[in-house]
Amino acid sequence: MRTLRIAAGIEAASLVILLGNLLTTHTRAITSLVGPVHGTAYLVVIMAALLAPSASSSGIRWRAVVPGIGGLLALRQMRTHSPGGST
Repeated sequence: MRTLRIAAGIEAASLVILLGNLLTTHTRAITSLVGPVHGTAYLVVIMAALLAPSASSSGIRWRAVVPGIGGLLALRQMRTHSPGGST
């Protein structure tokens, strides 16, 4: 779950940077640096959600596939369906 949490944060932050760059200066250097970081974080989120033991039910795996915010959605769903409650 720690890996998923880190990758979800990187995925969301890199999306914000990419969209901010697109709406402002559209600098190719930022796009070529942050684009692969975002793609890698997206793949890590999907793999971490697939390998998580609590992801077998409740649609956590499907939420992780949503680009940009899927990791955050999967984490939220994991917290609400965890045995300890919302910790």
